[in-house]
Amino acid sequence: MTAALRRTAAGLLAAVLLGLLAASPASATSYRYWSFWRAGSGSWAYQTTGATTYVPADGSVDGWRFTLSPDGAKSAERPSATPDFASLCANTPAQSGKKRVALVLDYGTPADGTSEAAPASAPRTGCAVLDPSASSAEALAAVAPPLRYGSGGFLCAIAGYPSSGCGEAAGAATPAAAPKSAGPNLGAIAGGVLVVLLGAGAWWQARRRRAQD
Repeated sequence: MTAALRRTAAGLLAAVLLGLLAASPASATSYRYWSFWRAGSGSWAYQTTGATTYVPADGSVDGWRFTLSPDGAKSAERPSATPDFASLCANTPAQSGKKRVALVLDYGTPADGTSEAAPASAPRTGCAVLDPSASSAEALAAVAPPLRYGSGGFLCAIAGYPSSGCGEAAGAATPAAAPKSAGPNLGAIAGGVLVVLLGAGAWWQARRRRAQD
């Protein structure tokens, strides 16, 4: 095989391998944790400020959802209850010098959960009456104790759920027990491509010799 043909074969092989690698599904680690949401324009918006520092205004709605997600706001499930302050705090009269903050607490689906059973299958709601300077963490503590925090103030448990752990990885997005045939066999494919290319080179050489005879 000539140098030019060898370079062509190597280039084609590299292109095939790169294409297969790009097509292979990438795995991502998912985490179970309490995601924090706030009401915005009648729907839920992912809250990027921590509950201990965020100070909700009077008439706000905070939402919490136990979720299984690899990338936070991009794929975390929202609380399933509608963030309607009027209905959530309908039975809690306003008080002078105080603010009211409605809360929705959603334990998620069985797939989101841990090995222990969630305390409630339906979203839990409440309405906290607080000082104007109270944070979302204080509102949550008033409605759904006990809370458990981890290092750096990360909220690990609400209303005692889960009873242990704190945002640990739940495994790869692509199951570890997937069949061996689930992805392309790069070695076998690359070998097949190389055999074809070598065969083409041998044919080209044989044709060249016949032309010279």
